[in-house]
Amino acid sequence: MRTLYLDCFAGISGDMFIGALLDCGLDFDFLKTELARLGVEGYELSLTRVDRCGINSAKFDVHLHGEVQHHHHHDHSHEHHHHNHSHDHHHHDSNPHSHDHRSLSTIKHIISSSALSAQVKERALAIFQRIGEAESKIHGIPIETVHFHEVGAVDSIVDIVGACIGLEALQIEKIISAPLHVGSGTFKCAHGTYPVPGPATAELLTGVPIYSKDIEGELVTPTGAAIVATLAAEYGNLPAMKIERIGYGAGTRSYQNFPNTLRAVIGELVADSTPTTITVIEANIDDLSPQVFGYMMEKALAEGALDVFYTPVQMKKNRPGVLVTLLCRPEDRQPMTELIFRETTTLGVRYRDEQREILQREFVKVETEFGAIKMKIARANDGRLINYSAEFDDCRLAAELHQVPIREVQLAALRAFAAR
Repeated sequence: MRTLYLDCFAGISGDMFIGALLDCGLDFDFLKTELARLGVEGYELSLTRVDRCGINSAKFDVHLHGEVQHHHHHDHSHEHHHHNHSHDHHHHDSNPHSHDHRSLSTIKHIISSSALSAQVKERALAIFQRIGEAESKIHGIPIETVHFHEVGAVDSIVDIVGACIGLEALQIEKIISAPLHVGSGTFKCAHGTYPVPGPATAELLTGVPIYSKDIEGELVTPTGAAIVATLAAEYGNLPAMKIERIGYGAGTRSYQNFPNTLRAVIGELVADSTPTTITVIEANIDDLSPQVFGYMMEKALAEGALDVFYTPVQMKKNRPGVLVTLLCRPEDRQPMTELIFRETTTLGVRYRDEQREILQREFVKVETEFGAIKMKIARANDGRLINYSAEFDDCRLAAELHQVPIREVQLAALRAFAAR
């Protein structure tokens, strides 16, 4: 599976993302040609080479006609999302798409009515939808009334759509991201002084692993956060892969002894058949209330158990009992053993180490006539699709909402996934 790994040690912004893709082989002229399909005017693109603490990086910029250094990227100290406020609008040309402030519906119309490919449209619309939902929640207003400034401006629309064009051109099937370095300190905007990350960026990064160190400044922009949060399938360390290309996309600000650049690694995931070691803990119990078994399972899973299951057994004196089996990492054996002793009536446990191999798992959402349904995907380590299924909880909620049999929702989700 052709995979893009994002090493976000210096955060991420839209221009850094595109710069890294260009450094990985995305053709600049092709990008400009495809962006012209968007039907938005009033800007020019530039691509230069810059040094970031000894790393030669691609610097991508969008320059708006009639403005100097308008492209707010990666070194700005404020978020630019405004909602139902009055601002002076600077129109750079006669094209109605050039307005700085746009509603989500306007941006969706620009993208949907363009001549871009279906996949580029789908990804770009999903990113803007996520931004709209974040803004709506932060400001407590309906999503239909959200108006964007920064992410509604031409440069940020170009960044988001350009990112999706680059992913398709490089045939990226999966994105994995390292935890995001968000920076530290505060920034000023029209509403006051806020901590880094700002409210919109923080909301966009819900569910995304982030961290902060002693670098002052906003290292993750709303655009960068939205791209990663929407498109990354998983987060973690660099996976086992055969590397084909490595690219660096520079941020605008230069730091001393800190390379302000995004590293992108493109390659094919490779099979890693090395078994992993797990510890199996067991106990036979014949005098515990059935209600406690459910509680103990939930507690064990919440505290790090890999799996817990129960098997009916016949114990000595021909008493019916339950075989408790708990799977955990070897380093978790002691706390898991203590949990079993604490929450059950057993007087002893036995344990052993075993080897296991697992398939790669990921989650994607598909659109059905009943709404978005999450799919669980299982792949071999070489990327081959092995199995897929619709998440039951999503199907149940959709079935209850639309008053249809759950099987109809499940089948609709399977059809939508197969049609991707």
